[in-house]
Amino acid sequence: MKKVKKNSRGSKRVTRRGLMLVLSSPSGAGKTTLSRRLLEEDKGIELSISVTTRQRRPGEMGGRDYHFIDAAKFRTMKRNGDLLEWAEVFGNFYGTPRAPVERTLSAGKDVLFDIDWQGANQLKRKVGKDLVTVFVLPPSARELHSRLRRRAQDSEAVIRRRMAEAGKEMSHWDEYDYVIVNSDLEKAFAELRSILAAERLKRARQSGLAEFVRAMKRKL
Repeated sequence: MKKVKKNSRGSKRVTRRGLMLVLSSPSGAGKTTLSRRLLEEDKGIELSISVTTRQRRPGEMGGRDYHFIDAAKFRTMKRNGDLLEWAEVFGNFYGTPRAPVERTLSAGKDVLFDIDWQGANQLKRKVGKDLVTVFVLPPSARELHSRLRRRAQDSEAVIRRRMAEAGKEMSHWDEYDYVIVNSDLEKAFAELRSILAAERLKRARQSGLAEFVRAMKRKL
């Protein structure tokens, strides 16, 4: 938590405690696109880079998209408590390293998580009030299938498996604070920005606000 700072005239300035923003969706619903755009346009938030045991896909870079590690390393991190959350998806393991998240929050910046409902629930149990969760839905099952085919990253068998898994993932929509139906990317992005703006302004997240108000009242 950051302390109240003073500006050049010596008066108190309110600072804000960082928050953890979780963005989840079935594969192909748009969370990755929304995440990347948010990171490009908002310098007050940083992406939590997950570790994973799955193989790197074409165009992915280690340290940018994921930290690619083997199963033995993953088990060591899990055993040592170095992961805030972890999950198994399609036979591969994913997890959030604890140390970089804690460094970012202590510096007063927000952290964005591109994780599934299992990871979101684990974070909710561990961090509580600092967490904001958003679930992104596709506009229809047909559109979701079309998006997965257009990505041209998976075989038809994998696409069918992802469609089946999407139904399971969407059953957890009501466990999230907010839900966005991504029928139009511009509209969905505007809604995401609105959620983040409102959460940043919550009274509990504005460190030093009570002292700021008291100082102002003394001068009235």
